[in-house]
Amino acid sequence: MHTLISTEPATGATLWTGGRGDADAEVARVRSAWPGWAARPLSFRIETLRRFGNVVRGQKEAFADLIARETGKPLWEASTEVDAVVNKVEISISAYSERTAHRRLEGAMNTRLAVRHKPHGVLAVLGPYNFPAHLPNGHIVPALIAGNGVVFKPSEKTPATGEYLIRLLHEAGVPEDVVRCLHGGPETGQALAASAGLDGLLFTGSARAGMALHRQFAEMPQKILALELGGNNPLVIWDAPDTYAAALIAVQSAFLSAGQRCTAARRLIVRDQGHQEVVEQICRIAERLIVDHPHANPAPFMGPVIDNQAADQLQEAFLGLLTKGGRPIKHLERLADDKPFLTPAVIDVTDVRDRPDAELFGPVLQVIRVADFDMALAEANATRFGLAASLIGGSPELYDRFWSNIRAGVINWNKPTNGAPSNAPFGGVGLSGNHRPSAFYAADYCAYPVTSSEAEQARSSIGIGLRDPYAANNLED
Repeated sequence: MHTLISTEPATGATLWTGGRGDADAEVARVRSAWPGWAARPLSFRIETLRRFGNVVRGQKEAFADLIARETGKPLWEASTEVDAVVNKVEISISAYSERTAHRRLEGAMNTRLAVRHKPHGVLAVLGPYNFPAHLPNGHIVPALIAGNGVVFKPSEKTPATGEYLIRLLHEAGVPEDVVRCLHGGPETGQALAASAGLDGLLFTGSARAGMALHRQFAEMPQKILALELGGNNPLVIWDAPDTYAAALIAVQSAFLSAGQRCTAARRLIVRDQGHQEVVEQICRIAERLIVDHPHANPAPFMGPVIDNQAADQLQEAFLGLLTKGGRPIKHLERLADDKPFLTPAVIDVTDVRDRPDAELFGPVLQVIRVADFDMALAEANATRFGLAASLIGGSPELYDRFWSNIRAGVINWNKPTNGAPSNAPFGGVGLSGNHRPSAFYAADYCAYPVTSSEAEQARSSIGIGLRDPYAANNLED
């Protein structure tokens, strides 16, 4: 059994060690237990998950500290992630009631029409490292409320947080065989996805991994597949009367969580004439951002990216933009050779040759200058992704035009691209997902509808297409 090691990005210290699990064994274990969980009344499952929310609330400080140390994100941000884990319970209960409630309708001849929902069975959840508790929890809680069993494989970069999340579920009363934590790397995830005992898979992660899963499930239409992927998200600033407020929104969109959010702004689209002031404001604010370890005082705005490999890849991508004609406005700098601390970067890529349509998962904001709003819309849509987009400035009429023409699942006005609410659907189009939005709509893919026509007595007749039996007798006579 190979050993997994989780290290703190900010310090390099070893945080957690453990072995890799057996995907088929864990799936078999959950498959044997989930029917008993599904047979429990909905009220029992809901109260169990409410206890989970209370257990997490009681462990908030320790949980936030663990998330901060394992991801490198500031402690204040890790604390908000724990709050999101707690809040997800009541949101999921409301979503189940609204999206998958039992309904009865009256039919003809005293027939009742019933619509009910059943759990799929055993679902795999593959979680990311950027929100290692909140995002998988957004799949796990609604799946358990619906009556499914769950095998959760956390990212190999954040196994300690994943293990802790499952332990708190067990402490709250979810049976140990109903929800399991499976550790391992990409090969373990592939084995889990291929397990014959699965009834579906819920994934949050990169577009590349999502496409691989989509191919893998192509010949298994009987299994539900929900993909929540990344984005090359545009932020358009146009005729903004308050350039400082616009710059603040741009900084929040691009650099929160060190740019490691799927909804982070990757491309800033501005008018070619008159854009200098807002870009300069962005750079001045970015220069003031504190980049430090999670528990630093004063509190940092952002910590390191997840590891040195990610930092190396971002630096190579930034250098690649420079070699293709990019003009650096604020350089991407490595604060320590042996640690993944990066400063926020801004680069003008208007003249970049063959501009890559890629999700640079870190604190890099690419500026694109255009002549008019039609070109701004064209540039915003010049991506295979379609997750988030935001317009800063403009009139209500301009926003209506923006909303109508932008291809994305999250479209905001005078708000950052990130920070989507959990009480609304969340998802994208193109390479950003497979039309299975999560958050409030997660209930939709955690249970399937069953339509029933019901009557207390069997009654039926065939009014056409039958031979007259008496007519046949008359012929014999």
